[in-house]
Amino acid sequence: MSKNILQDALARLSHIAQNHSEYNAILEALSQPQSTLTSHIAIRKDNGTTAYFKAYRCRYNDLLGPTKGGIRFHQHADQSEVEALALWMTLKCAVVGVPFGGAKGAVTVDPKKLSPMELERLARAYIRANADFIGPELDIPAPDVYTNARIMGWMMDEYEKITRTKCPAVITGKPVAFGGSHGRDSATGRGAFLCIDALAKKLGWRVADKTFAIQGFGNGGYHCAKLLQDAGYKVVAVSDSKGGIYSELGLDIESVYSEKQRSNTLRAVYCQHSVCEDVEHTQISNDELLALKVDILVPAALAGVIHSGNAKQIQADYIVEIANGPITSDVDQQLREQGTHVIPDILANAGGVIVSFFEWCQNRQGETWPEQKVHEKLGQYMNDAFERAWQRYQQHDNSMREVVYKLALQKLSEALEAHGTADYFSHSD
Repeated sequence: MSKNILQDALARLSHIAQNHSEYNAILEALSQPQSTLTSHIAIRKDNGTTAYFKAYRCRYNDLLGPTKGGIRFHQHADQSEVEALALWMTLKCAVVGVPFGGAKGAVTVDPKKLSPMELERLARAYIRANADFIGPELDIPAPDVYTNARIMGWMMDEYEKITRTKCPAVITGKPVAFGGSHGRDSATGRGAFLCIDALAKKLGWRVADKTFAIQGFGNGGYHCAKLLQDAGYKVVAVSDSKGGIYSELGLDIESVYSEKQRSNTLRAVYCQHSVCEDVEHTQISNDELLALKVDILVPAALAGVIHSGNAKQIQADYIVEIANGPITSDVDQQLREQGTHVIPDILANAGGVIVSFFEWCQNRQGETWPEQKVHEKLGQYMNDAFERAWQRYQQHDNSMREVVYKLALQKLSEALEAHGTADYFSHSD
């Protein structure tokens, strides 16, 4: 894994755009973030002591609109990762036609070591440190790794206390009772599933013949796996941070999820009501899951899990990136030469920001959309974006990643030209 994720992301972007002088101006605009705020935030622990944590918020680029991006709580989060994620969000919004720029936030913390009360204090402290840096027309946070709707609700409440306003549009991914959107929890996994389903239709796949391995059984990975199984695909392996399980006959995803919620353990089980029985399976490591001979590999955990040290072991025909940046840039060509096709993250995992956009719209319009409407509109956005990419992919001898990145650069270049380059850089300062 690259030690500097931002430099790796920029290297990939530069490589894809090489020999295309029309992208020079936008590459310059994207070569560094517009603004990054770093803070040390303090909370009172339950035992009365004080703990300090490094916190970040990056607004990378606002050419297309107010910036948008999640907040993650993770012990390995750093400024490079936050800025890379904000860059990818900038490209993602451009690809799927959402009128947002890219942002990201993080706190360097192991949330599993905090109590619920300590987590709430941390969430509120983060907003106090960043209240002047965010806003419904400036920068709109959302959940990410180890944050959820409840944490977003605390953050929204803290912002409203500081500003003395009712402002649900400042945060997305919050509880429905606070103005959150139906369908937001499943949006990232559903968006990835829609990409896979669109690909299957283009290639004429027989659904029951295709096998999947999914690394990461959090929100995105679980919902994608569940939708795949419901559609008739065979999910043969899943994993979390502790390891994974494999069954050649396929796993019952809902039962595995129920058991994980009950015991915090991944086990292949079949559940009927409250009774679960073990199903024959093999315990595997995350590295072993990545190397499985499956049709489609879905990395849905963290960045950099496929790299120069293990790329040769990848046997999947397709990789669909739900995680942000799961493949380092230095193995893009190697995977292509091995015959592995990649549906990149800035398309495959865009469901979350699309439905966050829907939530923002609902908040500003004072509306609540039914879940079916959210699903239908998400389907329209994802299918339209996939179709644009597929048509260009068919016309050019490029990888799907190159095609999708160039679509994003084209959209951003048009916005930069319309804005006026000199005026834009003056505004950015």
